[in-house]
Amino acid sequence: MYHFGQWRKNILNICHLFMLMCRFSLLLLDLEEHYFEQHTAYNLTARGPEANRRTSGSLKICSKSIIFEPDDAVKPILKILLKDCKGIGAVEERGHNPFTESKPACILIETKQIYLIKEENMVAPYKYERVSSFFLFLIFIGSIILASCLDKLGDQTAMVAAILQSRLARTCFDKNSFQHVTENPHMECVAEMVSPLVTNAGHVCITDCNLYFQPMNSYPMHSYVNLCVFTVCVKGLEVFCTENDLCSDIYLKFYSTKERDELYYYIATFLENHIAECTAESYMLQWQRGHISNYQYLLHLNNLADRSVNDLSQYPVFPWVISDYSSTQLDLLNPASFRDLSKPIGALNTERLERLLERYRDMPEPHFMYGSHYSSPGYVLFYLVRVAPEHMLCLQNGRFDQADRMFNSVGETWKNCLEGGTDFKELIPEFYGSDSSFLKNLLGLNLGRRQGGGRVENVELPPWASDPDDFLEKMRLALECQYVSEHLHEWIDLIFGYKQRGSEAVAAHNVFHPFTYEGGVDCDSIEDPDQKIAMLTQILEFGQTPRQLFVTPHPQRITPRFHNLSATPSLSSSELSPLSPSMESFEDLTEESKKMAWSNMNKLALQSCHKIHKEAVTGIAVALSGDSIFSTSQDSTLKMFSKENGLQRSVSFSNMALSSCLMLPDDKIVVCSSWDNNVYFYSIAYGRRQDTLMGHDDAVSHICWRDDKLYTASWDSTVKIWKCVADDISSNKRTQFDLLAEFEHEAGVNTLDLSPAGTLLATGTKEGTLTLWDIASPLPLNQLTCHSGKIHQVAFSPDSRHILSVGEDSCLVVTDVQTGMLIATVHAEQEQRCFCWDGNTVLSGGMSGDLSVWDLLSSKVIHKIPAHSGAVTCMWMNEQCSTIITGGVDKQIILWKPEY
Repeated sequence: MYHFGQWRKNILNICHLFMLMCRFSLLLLDLEEHYFEQHTAYNLTARGPEANRRTSGSLKICSKSIIFEPDDAVKPILKILLKDCKGIGAVEERGHNPFTESKPACILIETKQIYLIKEENMVAPYKYERVSSFFLFLIFIGSIILASCLDKLGDQTAMVAAILQSRLARTCFDKNSFQHVTENPHMECVAEMVSPLVTNAGHVCITDCNLYFQPMNSYPMHSYVNLCVFTVCVKGLEVFCTENDLCSDIYLKFYSTKERDELYYYIATFLENHIAECTAESYMLQWQRGHISNYQYLLHLNNLADRSVNDLSQYPVFPWVISDYSSTQLDLLNPASFRDLSKPIGALNTERLERLLERYRDMPEPHFMYGSHYSSPGYVLFYLVRVAPEHMLCLQNGRFDQADRMFNSVGETWKNCLEGGTDFKELIPEFYGSDSSFLKNLLGLNLGRRQGGGRVENVELPPWASDPDDFLEKMRLALECQYVSEHLHEWIDLIFGYKQRGSEAVAAHNVFHPFTYEGGVDCDSIEDPDQKIAMLTQILEFGQTPRQLFVTPHPQRITPRFHNLSATPSLSSSELSPLSPSMESFEDLTEESKKMAWSNMNKLALQSCHKIHKEAVTGIAVALSGDSIFSTSQDSTLKMFSKENGLQRSVSFSNMALSSCLMLPDDKIVVCSSWDNNVYFYSIAYGRRQDTLMGHDDAVSHICWRDDKLYTASWDSTVKIWKCVADDISSNKRTQFDLLAEFEHEAGVNTLDLSPAGTLLATGTKEGTLTLWDIASPLPLNQLTCHSGKIHQVAFSPDSRHILSVGEDSCLVVTDVQTGMLIATVHAEQEQRCFCWDGNTVLSGGMSGDLSVWDLLSSKVIHKIPAHSGAVTCMWMNEQCSTIITGGVDKQIILWKPEY
């Protein structure tokens, strides 16, 4: 059984395995060639001593060739292309029946050339001999029928697909291959297993425990994986056995999307231990907040963009980040040590770019700036030739590249990428991994001699690297350092984002050949086999651009501050870690208490219940001392009560519902908004209404207060900012309010929130539009329709990086403040009416009356708490996050505390 896990990590072991156990591999086949079957056979020759005239081995029947693998590993594998054959026929031995399995018969092949592979069992360029001779193979099964079939294959390429489908239709999955006798099969279909440069047709079977692939040609015998994580691509399914390992264990390509979707359904429905894939927006949020590294995020994006280590034409792409390969010391605190991540490789050299642009302007349609891509099978194997020599020989028709064009030096390669007229390649994940074998010639390959006479051996490293392992360690540190973390989003815009296509790509000098883009050519629609192979070959040469994941600017990462280190010969991970607690800027105990409270938010304990209103509760405010609690309701009253003494006051301002309330900083005034278009100011000391602000033409839905300014949102489609003119608003005098600004909307405004710094304003309308405003300007910074109905509440994260909104469409939506980009949408089972959050975790109240604790990074509810008997309509939390108060349609007010 052959296992497909972690190809790029274990490829060196696979090379040894093939050489020592089975010299034949599917890499000996041509592009789009299929391996059908094998027969025990003897190669008969009239030359040499009698003892050497008969060589035992196996005869491999393929769609474009015949391959004979001798049992003697010293002798070369013989490959005869069917197109080179002058004739193929069967020779019957007298007195023997060639149609019986027990009697020997012969196949006679006349060819003009033959390939000799792995002579002396060494991986080396293929040798080929031009001959005009006969090759006689003695086999023990139906040679006349086989010869006839081979003859037709040589003449008719079109019949290969028919033979393949016919064989697949006549066979089915062998259930004797199950790992356990108790396994129950759910589905079986035909598919192709994809590995680097190879596809292999066979049968797929899924059970309640495993996913199996059984090749039609029994090579390898069969494969199975325990399912955990999976991802879907075009007509394909990629399966990962462990969540943290981003190298898939099996990659299947289906003949129809219907069968792929059905298999996906069974995995998602019946397997208890599977982990569903996350969205690009979800990974973005995790990356922004430092929950995953730059390396992990790039691997996730590559995976979501259909890049796979099993497909060299769509291999994961990583950026060059270091530009200094000549210094003896690498200074990761010097910006000059890094490449400009806002530009593609081809635009880094101004003089070269001018020449390319001049050609681009004079070029007929279709225009493209670069004749080669930043990622292609040739470039991938350029880096990996020392651990994947057979893949390079397969790609280049049995030859290695010229010695001087090999991957000889990291510095030389970077220089050529900067100055070469056709070299614009980026890097691959191995440069930031932990396995340095691709930099060393551990297999002792003869890769040729350079013009200076030296043999191609290990890769020459920069002076600042003491050995290959040290080189990779410094590359990893560079990828995760502050400079790269602050600029990586610019590279993502080029490769996966909005600068990948269209006018933004032109402006960023990021335009490649049309064939490289998704949808540029549909190979499945090409019916002529020869034309299809020609197109596939062209795509292999050009490379492919990843699937576009983002259409708006990617937000920047939230980066910590780092030590002010001087350059050192060797930088360790600890030296580039964030500031230690002793060196951090002062954080008071409030921040620690907040973290503690949010970590225990799933352990809320009910403290007391108060039913003091006649209608739904709409707002809650609490005095700084915590002794007095105020609430508003649709019953048009403002209530004052305490946990110990119960109801203390009840005030009515009008005959219409009150919509919200807040406590002014001096703890002396409660402000209430009302559906009667007014805002009321209630003096706690004097026990009466002190002022009324009549500033809107429709119901006032929500209010905020900051720095002696009142912000009012109304269903008249406006938000207004008012300045309190009085020196002391709590004095027993009428107060004058001056209108400072008015923000107009296209629909009624239902909610608003101010950023912690008080410079930004977020508003949500009854039609689902979220708008971000700069307080100093009446023009919106960003505006997007993020809900399909009314927005109930919006709130900034504590760091002002994101805005969370909930609406009638039962969605929780996270928006990036910097770019206005919608970065996460979480679909709840029911409508959520109100919430509090810390930027990662959300406590929300839903229509059923339950409180839900959400982990936004995983987009999942981690705990539900029964609370009200109807919808939760409002929620208040103190600064320390240690007390939560909720109000509901059931007229109740409930006090909660997290249990530690």
